Amino acid sequence: MITTADTARIVYWHRELPPLSADVFGEDIIEATSGRVPTTLSRRDAAWATCYADLMERARLRLEQEVVRRGGRYAHVRDEAIASRHDDAIGESWLYGRFRYTLYR
Repeated sequence: MITTADTARIVYWHRELPPLSADVFGEDIIEATSGRVPTTLSRRDAAWATCYADLMERARLRLEQEVVRRGGRYAHVRDEAIASRHDDAIGESWLYGRFRYTLYR
């Protein structure tokens, strides 16, 4: 039995594949950034984890928007590049991600 959560899925990451019935429609790249956090050496791992989770959620939402905007049905993320960014003047850090995906109908 297929649940509604399975049928509503739009974004597939790396080794996950969209349904076999889907047809390739195109390829593109999206960019996303996480929210900013205070830059501190004492909590660096926690800040990274927080920013990473936020970045991935924002990227997923952005991919879903792009699929709908371009008239597709699924996005398969094939490649990603994530880098840390910081602003020393205000003491904040965040993550920047670039995601290459294939669009399916």
